[in-house]
Amino acid sequence: MAKISSASINKIKSWSALEPGDIVDIVAPSSGSDRKGLKQATDFIRSMGLVPRYQKGIFGADLLCASSDENRFKQLKRAIAAKDSKVIWCLRGGYGSARILPMLDKLKTPKVTKLLIGYSDITHLHMLVNYKWKWPSLHASMLEELGTGHTTKQEVNDLKKILFGKKDSITFKNLKPLNKQARVKKTIHSKITGGNLTILMASFGTPFQAHAKGQILMLEDIGERGYRVDRMLVQLKQAGYFANLRALIFGDFVGGEEKDSVSLWKDVQKRFAASVSFPVLKNMPSGHSLKQRPVPLMTKTKLNLGMKPSIEISTGIK
Repeated sequence: MAKISSASINKIKSWSALEPGDIVDIVAPSSGSDRKGLKQATDFIRSMGLVPRYQKGIFGADLLCASSDENRFKQLKRAIAAKDSKVIWCLRGGYGSARILPMLDKLKTPKVTKLLIGYSDITHLHMLVNYKWKWPSLHASMLEELGTGHTTKQEVNDLKKILFGKKDSITFKNLKPLNKQARVKKTIHSKITGGNLTILMASFGTPFQAHAKGQILMLEDIGERGYRVDRMLVQLKQAGYFANLRALIFGDFVGGEEKDSVSLWKDVQKRFAASVSFPVLKNMPSGHSLKQRPVPLMTKTKLNLGMKPSIEISTGIK
């Protein structure tokens, strides 16, 4: 597959809302969990009035991941091809989705558009389904987190309303401008892409590297010290990744404290914002923190800049 370009973003498809009793396919394309975590995940799905489904052998022997590359691919392939489900929800992130991208790349574009849900390592899969299959997707909590209650009531309510078609957009009102370009009163109409910064960097130089030209980029991460965040941002800038970017919004960056327990990534973000010519903002509650509001990817987005910026993102539903 050629490098994923921004040429196809205007052809993003829409997905169908769920109804009570619908099936949700649970997959583990990255790290594994355990039977307790799986049960808690299925209980959460049932609490929403939906039917959880996962393939036998979802976990298996592997050096690093939930099961072998071949098994993780086959289970995801079944979920993609299933005619009786509309949503594919990832159990965990961790590591491993990049290993099955070459196999997924060989699949024909599915006839039915489904909603992929996950974040962190699942950023790899978001980029493939967004750019190659033109699916929208949802940057939101893993089922294991939801099953254990590691979320807020607002997030769960947002998810329910989005999935059942009771919410056709989600709005973030407490963004904070980081440079003068973001303080100028202006409205940007585009689409939002991105996800985990480290995973985005891991795609560089591969056929699965997705471009962000003409779009709004959202970035989040966990456990990265200030110099590592700075190094990744510098590499993106020097590689021309930010060329023609409409805006950049930082989600949550957690962990990564220095030896004195002080984090430097806030200062790194501030310095970065001062060095670029496009609007840079922060405070999107999305990422690895407790408050992880869902962010629809590659759907119609309206970013209002100024002293009190906000962003409204369409859910991409039919």
